[in-house]
Amino acid sequence: MNNRLNAKVALVTNMKTLVKSIGSRMTIAAVAAIALLPSPITAQEAATATIHYINGRRADAPIPRPGMTLAKGRVAVVITDPQNDFLSTNGVAWGVFGPSVTENKTVENIDSLFKSAKRADVPVFISPHYYYPHDHGWKFEGALEVLMHKISMFDRQGALITEGFNGSGADWLELYKPYINDGKTVVTSPHKVFGPESNDLALQLRKAGISQVILAGMSANLCVESHLRELLEQGFEVVVAADATAAAKLPGYDGYEAAFVNYRMLASDVWSTAESVKKLSNLR
Repeated sequence: MNNRLNAKVALVTNMKTLVKSIGSRMTIAAVAAIALLPSPITAQEAATATIHYINGRRADAPIPRPGMTLAKGRVAVVITDPQNDFLSTNGVAWGVFGPSVTENKTVENIDSLFKSAKRADVPVFISPHYYYPHDHGWKFEGALEVLMHKISMFDRQGALITEGFNGSGADWLELYKPYINDGKTVVTSPHKVFGPESNDLALQLRKAGISQVILAGMSANLCVESHLRELLEQGFEVVVAADATAAAKLPGYDGYEAAFVNYRMLASDVWSTAESVKKLSNLR
C-alpha cells in the first residue's frame, strides 16, 4: 500500500515539475487527478523502469505505458520513406542523416521488420515521399521543404513517368525491393510534406480492417512523428519501433532525441526492433 501511495506522490511531484517547466496553467487539482489513474506504477517500478534507446536501455519516463497487444488481422506494419535519399550512402541527405542511420542500425532494423511482417503474414504499408516538377512551384514552404527542394530530394519527373526512377534518390533502397515489390505490400499515394493527411494511408488501412500499427521509417522527428500524430487522431493504436527510425543531427539540434521524447508521450508504446520482431513472431 505504501508503495502505491509513494508512487502517487512521486507522480504528482513529477507532474508538478513538468507543469512548472513548460509554464502550463494546469491546476493542482488536475495534476492530482492524474495520480488517481488506475494501476499506477510503484515508486520502485518508477525508479527501475527502462526503455530501449538506440543501442541500450535508458530510464523510462514516470508516465503510463499502455502497450499494445497485437491482434492477427488487425495489425499492420507501416514504413515511411524507405528511400535512397534518406537511407543510401549515396542519398542527398546522407550527410546529416547518415550518423543517426548508422548508429541506430536503421537500415538493418527496417529490413528485420519487413522480414518478420512477411513471415507472420502481417500486411505492410509504405507511405512514400515524392516531389514532381509542379511541386517546385509552391509559393511558400517551411524550412526543410525549402531544403528538400533545393537539393532535389525525392524528385521524380512526373506521377505517371517512371523513366529515371530506378536507382534514383526517390527509389526504394535496393535491399527492400523484394519486400515492397512482392505484389502484396500496399504503396500509398505520396505524402507531400510530413504527415499522411495528404495521402490515402488512413483509407487504405481502414479498407484492410487495420486498427493497430507498428510504425517505422524515416525520418524520426519529421515524417514518422507526423504519421504517428495523424494516425492517433484517426483512432489507430500505434507503437513506434524507434530504432527502425533515424533523424538529422545538427549542432545543438538532435532530431532523434526530440522524436523519441514525443514517441514516448504519444504512442501506445515504444519498442525496439527486436521487441517488435518477437511480438510479430509470436502472433497467432
